[in-house]
Amino acid sequence: MIKQYLFPICASLVVALATTASGQRPAGNPATQPAPATQAPATIAVPMSKMALINSDEFLDQKTGIAKFSIVLNKLNGEFTTVRNELTQMQTRGQQLEEEIGKLQNAPAGTPIDQRSLQAKIDQLEQLKKDIQRKGEDAQASYNRRRQELFNPLQDEISKALDAFAKARGINMIIDAAQVQGLLYASESIDITRAFIADFNSKNPVAAATTTTPPE
Repeated sequence: MIKQYLFPICASLVVALATTASGQRPAGNPATQPAPATQAPATIAVPMSKMALINSDEFLDQKTGIAKFSIVLNKLNGEFTTVRNELTQMQTRGQQLEEEIGKLQNAPAGTPIDQRSLQAKIDQLEQLKKDIQRKGEDAQASYNRRRQELFNPLQDEISKALDAFAKARGINMIIDAAQVQGLLYASESIDITRAFIADFNSKNPVAAATTTTPPE
């Protein structure tokens, strides 16, 4: 899942406590004791904070999200079309073998059954299941690696664009609602999700893309 868009850009709130020395002199000869020094309160500028909210889950929406996500996803799925089709064919063959085996095993009493043929189908089905599992695991691992290769640069691009978007508007803190649990309320006036998506898409136009489904 591509959800790492939390950008804590806020300035820290600094609180200073100014201390003064006690007005009492220590016991002894007042003439020989030095007068206690008094430190003036420090003046510290507290920065103004402008906060905004964003929901990175909406970036992934095929229709209203960041268009580049759809392009990259279609590219990724297109690269795995062949192996996905191969797995589908293997699964179909496995279902056919299960039906054939079931018919032989549930044949009416007295029906002659070629036990060697039945066992051959059982063995073939067991091997096919192993092949499907191994091929599926290999395909999923390759898919995950390729997904990182394609999506990581896009994530970096979005991160930089969001940083520039915030600085241009004087925003020094952005909270990602998709990453924060227990967020009870936030005013719509501080939600910049749609504005950022529109800004990013306008600066990064892409051709229309069709939606495909990733392999299971």
